[in-house]
Amino acid sequence: MDRPVRRLTASRFRTPYAPALALALVAGGLAAWAGQDWYGAAHDDRAAYAVQRDEALAAGEQAVQNLNTLDHRDLDQGLDLWEASTTGELHEQLGSGRADFAERVREAKTVSTARVLSGAVTELDDRAGRARVLVALRVTVRASDGTRTDKDSRMLGELTRTDGRWKLSALGQAPVGGAPAG
Repeated sequence: MDRPVRRLTASRFRTPYAPALALALVAGGLAAWAGQDWYGAAHDDRAAYAVQRDEALAAGEQAVQNLNTLDHRDLDQGLDLWEASTTGELHEQLGSGRADFAERVREAKTVSTARVLSGAVTELDDRAGRARVLVALRVTVRASDGTRTDKDSRMLGELTRTDGRWKLSALGQAPVGGAPAG
């Protein structure tokens, strides 16, 4: 007895669920890829290092600006801000010379304001909690007679992380042009 041969046709494998299954597989693959990429970025040491660099730069710029801004009419608040922005030997120097300096500023009746023009982190040792910054700023000094003087300068600052915050531990003028740093 001969049996009729059944042909397998493509229509037999077509179901209404095939496009949905294909779409689900593609979506699952994309989700796995995105998840792996997100996990890698979240656990990348470079991202944490970049955050510390940005925090050090912001703190350094603010501290340098603070130490170049002072108003004789609100001297105590300005000098308190200086001390709050510093640590270590610089902090001790500011504290020990505070009374003499305050008297000179009161006599001169000057108001100095600083504006950061740009800044950069030149060194960062995140593990040791130390950083160095270069900050360009414009300092405007107004004398009691109303005269105004603008001066652009570049400052080199050293920062130390204290209690989770970056504070200025040293500050000095950056060499200009071809002048030696030493």
